[in-house]
Parts: sequence; structure tokens; C-alpha cells
Amino acid sequence: MNRRNRLLIVDDDAGHLTTLKTICRSWKYEVLTATDGGEAVAAVRAEPVDLVLMDVRMAHVSGIEALGQIKAYNPAIPVIIMTAYSSVESAVEALKAGAYDYLIKPLDFEELKITIERACEHAGLKVENERLRAQLALDWGTSRIIGNSQAMKDLMEMIAMVAPSDATVLITGESGTGKELVARSLHLNSPRKDHPLVVVNCAAMAESLLESELFGHEKGAFTGADRRREGRFKQADRGTLFLDEIGETSPAMQAKLLRVLQEKEIVRVGGEETLPVDVRIVAATNRDLEKEVSEDRFREDLFYRLNVITLKVPPLRERREDIPLLANHFLHGFAEKNRKTAKGFAPLAMDMLLHYDWPGNVRELENAVERAVVLMTGEHITEKQLPLNIAKDYAQSKEIDPTPAVAPPTDGTRSLEEIEKEAILATLAATDGNKSETARRLGITRKTLHNKLKNYGIG
Repeated sequence: MNRRNRLLIVDDDAGHLTTLKTICRSWKYEVLTATDGGEAVAAVRAEPVDLVLMDVRMAHVSGIEALGQIKAYNPAIPVIIMTAYSSVESAVEALKAGAYDYLIKPLDFEELKITIERACEHAGLKVENERLRAQLALDWGTSRIIGNSQAMKDLMEMIAMVAPSDATVLITGESGTGKELVARSLHLNSPRKDHPLVVVNCAAMAESLLESELFGHEKGAFTGADRRREGRFKQADRGTLFLDEIGETSPAMQAKLLRVLQEKEIVRVGGEETLPVDVRIVAATNRDLEKEVSEDRFREDLFYRLNVITLKVPPLRERREDIPLLANHFLHGFAEKNRKTAKGFAPLAMDMLLHYDWPGNVRELENAVERAVVLMTGEHITEKQLPLNIAKDYAQSKEIDPTPAVAPPTDGTRSLEEIEKEAILATLAATDGNKSETARRLGITRKTLHNKLKNYGIG
């Protein structure tokens, strides 16, 4: 955090108020105080407060009454109610009014510390989820799935049909194709869109850490577990849990995930209590899970649980007609980010992008365009700014030896001008855009090369 959490402590007992203020400050919280519910409401309205710790019985405005007014003003502020009267009725009344938790005097300070930490963490997650939801609504709707190819139109049609359901979805495709974008679009177009979308990369952590990350853990469950922690399943309650790289999980973890899918309940690491979860599962993998099943590397029963609906994201080489759309989308975004004026791609540069196979898919294209924008000096990206491997691949795709300046043989169907242009562009690509070297290899002057390129629309 950029600043310490600010607590408002409300109690008409001066001695108890001073004690709580001293203890909470020792826990590195910023502390404000009030001696009545009315003062508490005024304090919340006057300046930002991260949490309110408030007595239930006060002389003028009670804690329950102040709680209602605070929640009406800002429902995101967690309020912990304290009382010396441990009646069930007052506890229920406080919780119904929106209290985060309820503590009995005399307070157990260790319990108080844990409750405050948990409440601040919960409030922080809610704020972050709201921020992410707003960002996703702007940036990750189906409008950001860019493509006019038939393959992408089919995919978007499937997303539209599947999103409103609660069915488990398995997204397949090579690395870099945009599987997470599909998962976000499914969530944003579902009835769960007002609840969290929680993303877990199953390949990014060890099995022991992944179990705690997914299911949470109890205090003391392992070394360093100094407090209870809610896992990703509980954080995604009523929302969507996206399990990326599900094919990388171990057999033991697969068995635990299968149980959750079957029973719709979890058990925290180190705990015994079963906790119900209401979560839609969307999983993704770049592996062939059917092959993994046949080779006993992935549980067959889990595969069938995940594979209710399968969405395959096509690789970029199978939808080359989308490359200009994607490239220009990235171009304008990175140009704005880098405060540059960009009008588009020179013809040779775009031709190179269209001929490249993109083993890294959309992610590789995005990185290539970002690099080109950083290096560009004019208003158009030229072949000079593209990665060297793209230029080399272009020369090979044309089946031209980049070293000798010899035009490819004609098959009788192309004009001499077309053959000449192809030879010039291929040689230019092979020399990484070096016009002097290109002219030398072709046996023409640099001025002649310049004029020919000008005729092709290449500066």
C-alpha cells in the first residue's frame, strides 16, 4: 500500500479508547478516535477511513444506529462492532445492519488484530475487484477480440452462446493466441459479471503453493502461515475462476480439483471444515489433453469434467487476414503510449508481417509492433524496424537466395515488372533494409533503386 490503513475507533469509555488507540498504533495503523456514534458518522464523512472499530452501546447515538448511517454513506467501509453484552440478538442486529464482524468485550487482542487485518484485506480486494471490473468492461469485452476471419467469427459466436450459461469451459490453443482474453469475454458476458473474475496460472507455482493459493489455509498449517487466508476459490465466490495452464498440474492436484468440481466445496490447507463454493470454472491449456489422458499424464475423469464446452482459439497463421487489423490496433495503441505519430505500415513491412508464421501468435505480433514503434523515426513502420527473424523468414518464404542478385525464374504467368519487384523486395528484406547493399547485389545504382521503390509506394 502507498499509505498505512486508517482506523476509526469509537468508544465512550475513555480508558478503553486510549488502550485500543495505543495497541492499534503499535500495529502500524493510523488511528482516528470518536466517543459517540454521531461523531463517528461525521468523521467518516470528513475524511477517508479504511475501517471502523465501534462500541455498540454509547450515550447519544448507538453503534447500531451509526453503523446504518456509515453503510448508507459508504457501504465499502468495513465496520467491526464491540460490545460487553454477548446477546445473540445484538449480534444478529449488527450483522444484518452490515457489520463485517462482531467482537465481545473484554477483547482478545490477538483475535482483534487478525480480524482487523482480514477486514482490511477484504476491503482492499473489493476495491481492486471493482477497479478490475471497470477496466475489463472497457478493455476486455468481445470488442477487443479482433478479427474478421471466419475462424474468429465462429469463436465469437460460440462465446455469445456459451457465456450466459454456467457450463464449465475448456479453452484450447497455442501459447499467445489469447486464451485469457476469451475467458474474460466469457465472464463479462455472463450473469456472473458483477462478481470477481479470479485468474490463477497453474504453471507459475509449486504444487504446495498452488494448493494454498486455490483453497486457502488455516493459521499454522505450515511454516509462515501466521494467519488464516482465503484461497482463490472463495475469492471468486459467485464469479468465475480461470485456471490457466491446467495441463501443468500434478496428478495429486488434479484429484483435488476433480473433488471440487464434483462436490462444489473446498477444505482449506490444514483445516477440516468443508466450505461450499459457487464458482464457474473456465480452464485453458496449450497441451493436447486427450493425448495427455492417453499417456496417463492427465486424469480422464477431470478431463471430462472440464471438457463440457471446448473453445479452440486458432493460431495466427490460420487467420492471416486478421494480421493487418491486429497490427494496426497495436500500432496505434503503442504510438499513443510512446507519444509518437504513426499512420501505418510501409507495404513491404506489412507484406513481411503477412508472410511470417508467428509461432508466438498474437503475443509475438504485439511484441514485434511495440519494438517497431519504439524504433520508428517516421510516420510509417518500415522493414527496418521489424525483428530480423521476420525479414529472414520473408526471404525464405519467397524461395529466393538472399545473397545473389538474381531474379527468380518466370513461370510464364507474371509480367517482368512483377518479377523485378519481387526480386527487389526480397533482396531488400535479406539485407535488413540496407538500400546500398541491395543496389550492389542487384547491380543497379542506389538512385535507380530509390526510384523503383518510390514507384512501389515504398519510401
